[in-house]
Amino acid sequence: MLSFFTHKSHGFKAKLSLNPVSYTPLKILCYYHDTTDNNLIDNNNNGCNTPISPPPQKQHLEQQSLVRSICSLVCESYSQQAPHVRLLQSPSLNLSVNPDSLTHDQAITVVASLASEAGSMVALSFFNWAIGFPKFRYFMRFYIVCATSLIGNENFERAHGVMDCMVRVFAEIGRFKEAVNMVIEMENHGLVLTVRTLNCAIGVAGEMGLVDYAENVFDEMRVRGVYPNSTSYKLMAIAYCRMGRISDTDRWLKDMVRRGFVVDNATCTLMISTFCEKGFASRVFWYFDKWVELGLKPNLINFTSLINGLCKRGSIKQAFEMLEEMVKKGWKPNVYTHTALIDGLCKKGWTEKAFRLFLKLVRSDDYKPNVHTYTSMIHGYCKEDKLNRAEMLLSRMKEQGLVPNTKTYTCLIDGHSKAGSFEKAYEFDGFDGRADTRQALVFFSKMFKAGVQPDMHTYNTLIAAFSRQRRMEESEKLFAEAVGLGLVPTKETYTSMICGYCRDRNVSLALKFFNRMSDHACTPDSLTYGALISGLCKESKLDEACQLYEAMVDKGLSPREVTRLTLAYEYCKQDDSATAMIILERLDKRLWIRTVNTLIRKLCSEKKVGMAVLFFHKLLDKDQNVDRVTLTAFTTACYESNKYAFVSDLSERISKGIG
Repeated sequence: MLSFFTHKSHGFKAKLSLNPVSYTPLKILCYYHDTTDNNLIDNNNNGCNTPISPPPQKQHLEQQSLVRSICSLVCESYSQQAPHVRLLQSPSLNLSVNPDSLTHDQAITVVASLASEAGSMVALSFFNWAIGFPKFRYFMRFYIVCATSLIGNENFERAHGVMDCMVRVFAEIGRFKEAVNMVIEMENHGLVLTVRTLNCAIGVAGEMGLVDYAENVFDEMRVRGVYPNSTSYKLMAIAYCRMGRISDTDRWLKDMVRRGFVVDNATCTLMISTFCEKGFASRVFWYFDKWVELGLKPNLINFTSLINGLCKRGSIKQAFEMLEEMVKKGWKPNVYTHTALIDGLCKKGWTEKAFRLFLKLVRSDDYKPNVHTYTSMIHGYCKEDKLNRAEMLLSRMKEQGLVPNTKTYTCLIDGHSKAGSFEKAYEFDGFDGRADTRQALVFFSKMFKAGVQPDMHTYNTLIAAFSRQRRMEESEKLFAEAVGLGLVPTKETYTSMICGYCRDRNVSLALKFFNRMSDHACTPDSLTYGALISGLCKESKLDEACQLYEAMVDKGLSPREVTRLTLAYEYCKQDDSATAMIILERLDKRLWIRTVNTLIRKLCSEKKVGMAVLFFHKLLDKDQNVDRVTLTAFTTACYESNKYAFVSDLSERISKGIG
C-alpha cells in the first residue's frame, strides 16, 4: 500500500512522498451484480429493501465480495448516465450505499480497481461520490491512490484535477500546505507538475491570505522548470490587492505589463476599485490604459468602476469624459453608472445637477433609481441642510417599493444632527441643539421599527452630536448600547467621547476613554490628541499636556495648528516663552513659520508685546520674508502699549535684512 516519509526540497518543509501503490485488481462485473452485503445497502432506500445475507466465508473473502458489489453498483449507476454526460464529465452517481459501511481501505481498493478494470471516468465518478462524505473527503491517501491510478492509465489531466481538488479541500481544514507538499511530491511518482496545478495552489493561498507562501509556490514553480503564465502573475496581484497591499500589487502588475500579460475584466474591476479606495486612482488609470493597449476590451462594469473612482476623488469632469468614451464604445450606462455620477456630484455640492441626472433616471424606460441612488441624493440634500427635500425623497423611495438601508437612515440622522448652526456648538458654550437632535432620534427610532440595524457609523453620528452638546450621559448610553449590540467602537467614536468630556471640562473621564482605545485596537490620531491636549490646557495641566504632545510627535503624527498654538500660547500666558519655543522647535520649517506668525498675532491681540517681540526676532532668524499681517498686528499693539522701541528695533533689523 502507501508509505509516507518526511522530505525537504526547495524550501518546502515536511514534504510528503509515497511509494507506488500496489493492489490486486478485482474482476468487475459491469451492468449487474450478484453479491450484496447487509451493511452495504442504505436502509433508507426503498428500492433496495431486501438485502441478501452473505454466505459464511473468511473475512478477506467477505471484503472482496463487498468491494465487488460496490464496483458493480458504480458501473451500473454510471452506465445509466447519458453518453454525452459520461464523455464530458464525471457524472453524479446514485448509489444505494451506506458510506459508514465502507472502510478507508475498501474505498481505496474500489477506486483503484475501477480505474484498472472499468476506466478513469468510472473511477472518478466513485471518487466524486465518496468525497461528498467527510469520512473520505478529508482522507488524503484516498486522493493519492486515485491520482496514482489515473497516472497508471496515463490520464494525467484527470490526475491533476484530483490534485487540485485535494488542495482546495484540505485548505478547508487547515492542511493546505501539507496538500501542496504532496502535490509537489507526486512529481516523483509520474505526475509532471503543470502551471495549472501550481496556479491552483497560488490561488488558494491568496484566498487564505497566505501571500508569502503563494510567493514560495511561485518561486518553486520556476525552480522546477514550470513557466508561470499570465494567470500566475494575475493570482499574485489579486492576492496582494485583496489584502490592500498596493505597493506589492503594483510590483506584480508592473511585471505583468512588462511581459505583455493583460488582466481579465473581473481582475480589472477589482484593481480599479481597490486602488481608488486606497487613494491610488491615478496609478490604476495608467494601468487601465496599458491594459487596453495590450488587448483588454473594457466592459460596462470596468467603465462604471472607473467612473466611480473618478467621482470619489472629485474628478467629475473626467468622469463624464469617461462616460462619453464608454458610450462611444457601444456601452449603455446602467443604474450603477448613473448612481456613481449622482453621488460624485452630490459630494461636490452640485446637488441640483445631480437631481437633473436623477430625474433622467426616473424617466428612463430601461433603468430606475435603486436604494443607493436615492441614498446618494438624500445625502446630498442633507449636506446642504435641505432636509425637507431629503425626507420627500425618502417617502418617494418607499412608494416605489424600495426599502431604505442603514446608510439611508444614517444620512438623515446625520443631517438633522448638523442642521442649522449646529456645528457652532464648538464655539458657543450656551448653544442648544436639542430640537435637531430630537429629530435625529426620531429617525433612529424609525430605523429600528423598520427592522434596519444601525451600524457603528450610525452610533458615531449620534454620539458626536450629543458630545458636541455636552450631553455626555446620552453619549455614554449610546456607546454602551453599541457595544452591547456587538458593534466595535472606532477611532471616531472615542475621539467624539474625548472631545465631549474635554468640552465639558471633565478631563479625567476623557483620559479614561483615551486609555480604553487600545481595547478595541483603535489608534489615536492628531485630532484625538489635540482634543485631550486642549482639555488639559483649559485645566492648566500643562505638564500632562506637554507629555501628550511629545508622545504624539514621537509617533510621527503632525500636530494640528490649533493644538500647536494652544499649547505654546498657554506657556506664554505663564511667562514661559522658553518652553513654548522648545515645543515648536520639533516642527518642520514651514509649519514652524506658520505657527509662530499666528502666535505673534495672538499675543499682540492680548497686548503681550514683550513676549511677541521675542518670537518675532526668532521668526526673522529663520525667515526674512516678513508676513505683512503679522507685522501690522505687532506694530499696532506696540503703539497702543507705548512700546515704540520694539517697533524701531524690529524695523531696523528688517530694513538691514539681518537674519
